Amino acid sequence: METVTYQREIPVTKTVDVLVIGGGPAGLGAAIGAAKTGAKTLLVERYGFLGGNATASLVGPFMTSFSADGKTQVIRGVFDELVRRMEAMGGAIHPSKVPAAVAKSAYMKHGHTGVTPFDPEAMKLVSAEMCLEYGVELLLHTIFIDPLLDGDAVAGAILHNKGGLQAVRAYTTIDCSADADVAARAGVPFAIGRSSDGLTQPMTMFFRVGNVNGAQVAEYFKEHPEEIEQRMAFSSCIKAAQAKGDFTIPRERLSLYESPQEGVWRVNASRILGTDGTNAADLTRAEIIGRRQVMEILAFLRAYVPGFTHCTLIDTAAQVGVRETRRIVGEYTLTAEDLIAGRDFPDTIAYAAYPMDIHSPTDGGGGVSNKGETADAYQIPFRCLVPRNIERLLVAGRCVSATHEALGAIRVMPPSFAMGEAAGTAAALAAAEGLRPRDVPVSWVQETLVKHGAYLGPSVRPTH
Repeated sequence: METVTYQREIPVTKTVDVLVIGGGPAGLGAAIGAAKTGAKTLLVERYGFLGGNATASLVGPFMTSFSADGKTQVIRGVFDELVRRMEAMGGAIHPSKVPAAVAKSAYMKHGHTGVTPFDPEAMKLVSAEMCLEYGVELLLHTIFIDPLLDGDAVAGAILHNKGGLQAVRAYTTIDCSADADVAARAGVPFAIGRSSDGLTQPMTMFFRVGNVNGAQVAEYFKEHPEEIEQRMAFSSCIKAAQAKGDFTIPRERLSLYESPQEGVWRVNASRILGTDGTNAADLTRAEIIGRRQVMEILAFLRAYVPGFTHCTLIDTAAQVGVRETRRIVGEYTLTAEDLIAGRDFPDTIAYAAYPMDIHSPTDGGGGVSNKGETADAYQIPFRCLVPRNIERLLVAGRCVSATHEALGAIRVMPPSFAMGEAAGTAAALAAAEGLRPRDVPVSWVQETLVKHGAYLGPSVRPTH
């Protein structure tokens, strides 16, 4: 391969305690968590708004933040405060008010008790306001280029925006890029996809439609209760369309979610196979395929799905939704067996309960792992956020250290908020005490998280 050498001096524009790369759910949790713990914090985001998959990719609702039995909200802290602020302005419905098997949970039972419908526009504003109120400095329209390395430690990052290349020095950096971009470029080992062939879960182009008749949708499920029980929502509609050649998307069921706004629904139905979210050529192809599929799905909804006959297209996502890319190799790798057993970890920094939701990389099947049902609530240890080989770097979100199967459960947005808040808290404590993040006593992190409203089990209470 031909190469070129490019060298120039880059100005150092800022020095902070904690630098967070990526303003999605994990990045929001990390930045606010760090700032609440007293750190001078900078959050860098490539778009002109925050939210990541929740806004740029229109992914929603937030999947469950409750235990599987629906009795305990296990993801709280920054996540819960954000939701309640959006709810106060009419932009969300608190998960405690959303049961399974209703329109706002896509008429699905498994893993859908306590989902959170929300308006992505409310999310953009509320997330930014929260950051500013807690003292987070925001740098939007800015992309990560490379880590600044000081021996075996990450000492900040090279960034780029309209002002050109610039460097930011930081005591601790948190990779919330979703793709482990910082970690990978710093030399942290990583894995991609399932162990058998390296293939990742398919991508999806989310979109929103308006003018939906919810009463007609509800009537459909009164006539087809078996589709709720069998986790096959709208499958009879798909079969009817497939018989006439009017539905070519490799899907067996649909995920259609009623939004807080009257008549507005999110559509999670496209399926883009054989793509790598760390490859720009694949992402380009996925964007085009995804929008082609949107138009096919839109025609299908109007022709075959009750309540959607007169639906109108509101928007497609600014970016295709990516379920899985790199997973770092950390000090501990979370496994499916950990989630099924509900294993206790001494360094637990988050609880979650979403099931192992694995969409097949090769066909339209899946959505549920064949490994078994997860525990009523399971734990995520701090060591999953700590990469091997590199210091002063933490990772949060869907690129933490986990197997392909375990990632199928913790990749969704509420656990990402929780992991991010833990990483931000630890990063701030590390900076304050001059410690490596891996050396911060986990009890400090746990006590601070609980003080700030996180849930770490029924026996753990704030000490103040």
